[in-house]
Amino acid sequence: MISPVAVIGAGPFGLSTAAHLRARGIPVRVFGDPMVSWRAHMPAGMLLKSTPVASNIDAPQRGHNLLDYCDAAGIRRLVTDEDIIPVQTFIDYGEWFKEKLVPDLEQVRVVSVDRKGTAGFDLKLDSGEQFTARAVVVATGLSGLAQLPPALAAAAPDGPTPTGPVSHSSQHSDLSRFAGRELIVVGAGQSALETAALAAEAGASVRVVARGKGSVAFGEPPWKQPKLRPESPFGRAWSLYAISYYPHPYRYLPPQARHFLVRRVLGPLGAWWLRERFEGKVEKREVRRIASADVQDGSPVLRVETLGGRIRDLSADHVIAATGYRVDIAAMDFLGPALRARLTTSRGTPKLGAGYASSVPGLYFTGLPAAASYGPVMRFVCGTEFASPRLVGHLARAHA
Repeated sequence: MISPVAVIGAGPFGLSTAAHLRARGIPVRVFGDPMVSWRAHMPAGMLLKSTPVASNIDAPQRGHNLLDYCDAAGIRRLVTDEDIIPVQTFIDYGEWFKEKLVPDLEQVRVVSVDRKGTAGFDLKLDSGEQFTARAVVVATGLSGLAQLPPALAAAAPDGPTPTGPVSHSSQHSDLSRFAGRELIVVGAGQSALETAALAAEAGASVRVVARGKGSVAFGEPPWKQPKLRPESPFGRAWSLYAISYYPHPYRYLPPQARHFLVRRVLGPLGAWWLRERFEGKVEKREVRRIASADVQDGSPVLRVETLGGRIRDLSADHVIAATGYRVDIAAMDFLGPALRARLTTSRGTPKLGAGYASSVPGLYFTGLPAAASYGPVMRFVCGTEFASPRLVGHLARAHA
């Protein structure tokens, strides 16, 4: 009997990879809670920043994109750059994609993965089952990668928690609990600005604290995009076109350049449609830096250096750090210590070669962990179009 390929993760990248494996007739077992990051770690009422064309989960055959789902569900078609996608619609789309193309998804957790000589990998599940896989694809998305800046760590010595003084934006699916309370949101990206707007709409008094003058900004609406530049899923610009359709050479760039571009290209910026919900409803405080954080009488206090160089204290009932995610192999504790030690990494991220293959034969990474090797497009759903067929093609040839 041929050992199956194991796909760990059931978000867009995991589902897309599994669909491509199944289409090639490769035995595959897929593990995870479908669309869990979107369902459990995004606030109710959230709208996607990405356009419909940037929100398709890649499939090996026609008939499974977001527009096809809209038609099948009998809901309003989402087609143009002006059509805004509710997070619940996207979750439902992912569930529909799963039912159509990955119906045998196993909603169990992979406890450990260890190398088994040259024969593949030993996997243990939280159900108690153990089995051997000939290859493993890690598609765990944002799970366990939430980043808390060191300056905020003193106010959350045991880590961010929703009921403590400091939390991470991924820990809130319902912001109505902050009604009537004072809230500070740290960050300048879409997550920070939309979290702030939703909390204000729920009745909270909200301040956004962001580093740098002009750091809180919003994109231009589609009708104001430059016309004489190439289109991409992210807007009209030569750089965006290149990273969207030609990520092939990205992994040959020097490490410093790769990591810099992942952070800066498509960096912090609010969606064009969010501006009117934010301005006049949320207080904006742009600072030079957050020097430290403390807890006084049960409430968090941020000590900040203003743009003018003065030190000020900002207090609130709660602080939400909407400070993004950082890939770190050490945080993927389901990978056995010996396996992690064999991985070649760059600043904590797996260094990937052709076909998303890691330095350990048979072990692949896709989605956010692949961004340092294949560029910023891997942070977005539309990255499945590039990643999935190439990963599966490499796996099929290497493990035939």
